[in-house]
Amino acid sequence: MTALIESPAELEPAALKKAKGSGGGLGRYILVRFLLIIPTIFILVTLVFFLMRVTGDPITAALGGKLPPEQLAVKIHDAGYDRPIFVQYFEYLGHILTGNFGSTLDNQPITQVLLTYGSATLELAFFALIVALLIGIPLGMLAAKFRDKWPDAGLRIFAILGYATPVFFAGLLLKLIFSVWLGWFPVAGRADTENALALQQLSSPTGIYFLDAIRSGNMAALGDVLQHAVLPAVALGLLTGGVFLRLVRTNVIGTLGRDYVEAGRSRGVSEFRLVTKHAYKPALIPIITVMGLQIAMLLGGAVLTETTFEWKGLGFQLAQYLGSRDFVAVQGIVALLAVLVAVTNFLVDVIAALIDPRVRY
Repeated sequence: MTALIESPAELEPAALKKAKGSGGGLGRYILVRFLLIIPTIFILVTLVFFLMRVTGDPITAALGGKLPPEQLAVKIHDAGYDRPIFVQYFEYLGHILTGNFGSTLDNQPITQVLLTYGSATLELAFFALIVALLIGIPLGMLAAKFRDKWPDAGLRIFAILGYATPVFFAGLLLKLIFSVWLGWFPVAGRADTENALALQQLSSPTGIYFLDAIRSGNMAALGDVLQHAVLPAVALGLLTGGVFLRLVRTNVIGTLGRDYVEAGRSRGVSEFRLVTKHAYKPALIPIITVMGLQIAMLLGGAVLTETTFEWKGLGFQLAQYLGSRDFVAVQGIVALLAVLVAVTNFLVDVIAALIDPRVRY
């Protein structure tokens, strides 16, 4: 009987087939989503600007009490923080438009900070996303298959614990168990000192250690990098993995109740085949839709994860700037991350529209 269904297309919802055939609305959808980026970025960078000035100007916040009043006044004047707040604000917006996100108190451009430390954060976010997908998709499908039975209940509890547990607590717990007690993984860092230096001295390094190790053919360094990445990636990936698990479960259950799946059952298709070969595909589309939001969560969680594991990325550096009260650097980094998250959400929306034409309407 299962031979009657040769491909998943036969079980495809009629609405999806109709949307695919229409082909219209994609250009309009992309244009609307792109135009929405402008007010989103404007609101985000405006909030960052004024929140960073709640306690006064950044120079006084960082250096007040450390310099004589005369020297402090000179630095405030040189930075332009003695001018009216809205003059500073419009100058700040002008700099943002030209890609100038400011400099740290030691005169290092924020864009250079991003280039120096952003690759480490990107690497961690990539590994964490892989962990989240490996947790969320198969376990979500398993929970849907055993709906309202004990495996489903256990997996739902696991999902809630995954995204409810603070990232730093999960990181500390993983370090305690797997590094201190069992000694299976390194306690901190991105790689051993010898391997890190070897990867940094390559010609045109990307700063993403596992890519540099693959490019150079250094398998020993690759193994070391992956071993260092396991615990921080799991700690951060659990946050998003729990969300994916519940999302996949909900959507697979919803898909299994549709008419075209019921038609498959009537033809004798097994429940396992319906879940793994037909129901999961449309159920995965919402994951792509929420991917942009989850990337923002990963970047936010990276601050605590990188600090916990001494992963020298952008989140670790941001924590250092907060500790030294370098609010100029904090403002620039947060504004830059806000722009990147907004652009990422736009790209995810476009990809979702290309995969599932129904989202355009």
